[in-house]
Amino acid sequence: MYDKTTDLAGPGISTYKKVKEILPDNYSALQSPLRRMKALYMIKDYIEKGLAEALNIQMVQVPLIVSKDSGVNDYLDRDGSRTPVDFPAGLGLKKRIEAQIVQAATKWKRMALAQFECEVGQGINTDMRAVRKDYFLDHDHSSYVDQWDWEKRITENDRNLEYLKETVQKIWSVIHGAGVMVKKEFPELNDPKYPDFPEKLKFLHAEEILNMYPDLPRKERETRILQDYPAVFIIGIGSVLKDGYPHEMRAADYDDWITPTIVKDGEQFYGLNGDILVWNPVTKRRHELTSMGIRVTKDSLKAQLELTDQLDFLELPYHQAILNDEIPLSIGGGIGQARTYMYLLRTAHLGEVTVSVWPDELKKICKEKNIHILE
Repeated sequence: MYDKTTDLAGPGISTYKKVKEILPDNYSALQSPLRRMKALYMIKDYIEKGLAEALNIQMVQVPLIVSKDSGVNDYLDRDGSRTPVDFPAGLGLKKRIEAQIVQAATKWKRMALAQFECEVGQGINTDMRAVRKDYFLDHDHSSYVDQWDWEKRITENDRNLEYLKETVQKIWSVIHGAGVMVKKEFPELNDPKYPDFPEKLKFLHAEEILNMYPDLPRKERETRILQDYPAVFIIGIGSVLKDGYPHEMRAADYDDWITPTIVKDGEQFYGLNGDILVWNPVTKRRHELTSMGIRVTKDSLKAQLELTDQLDFLELPYHQAILNDEIPLSIGGGIGQARTYMYLLRTAHLGEVTVSVWPDELKKICKEKNIHILE
């Protein structure tokens, strides 16, 4: 089992000492809170229109609440350690609905492709809001989550690495374009201490990065590779690498991380998914912007659920729909809105671009560091 205590946001962390070390000293925000909001909404508009054009996806409504027995909610990690907020809904009903607040719209989106009658090559995008109560709250994790959760219908012939890379490159071009635009509209963001946003995205498989830095844990491998390539897409998130561990745990019932893809230097690599990570020059750390991938088929779904000892999921409506070919093949992902704003607007803390709840200890640290978070 992957040991998440090596991650800053893992359950083994019981102190904010590490967060205090990460947050920069002598910090001065480049914008006032109100001007930052103006810039933020310009970025939001640019990215939503850019994604619509680049990927042929249409903005649609998305649920905040789903029924528990639908199996549609996202459990984020395949060990089930991050659970949704449950509550009864429907006052006056003889049996109230067992409802949950979504953690992500990953599974709902795939089913929604059929609901919105999307054709091959066409898809949807959402302004998704979620609650993830089991996050460790630090400089780039919040219990309140906002994402552009998107999904697109594809064919069996599109289920390959080249199609995945082509889609990733289109997304990166939109994010990069938003950065160029906002720096032009808000000159104060052109601070010489921060480099330009990288135009090129480097594609690497998780196995390749392990081969480069076999003695480093996962987060440190990512930090090290970002020194050479400040924007990377890491392929194969969730597949077990040759050291016996996945690069990072990933749920078994949406992204396909088990399918063999390429052979390099005699080694077989797996996975049709990945993450975009960038170097954040403000915090001087790795910064994840998006996770995405080609979704499971009925065969890869069964294989991944068997591998994670979750075959009981196959009885749920969502999983039954995949097994019975009732929902289309697709590719999709979630782009963190606040994470993207934080990166493009050069802020030190997620709380400068989003409103959430923060522990008193973290608020005290931020005040000492001249970081003014929104509440």
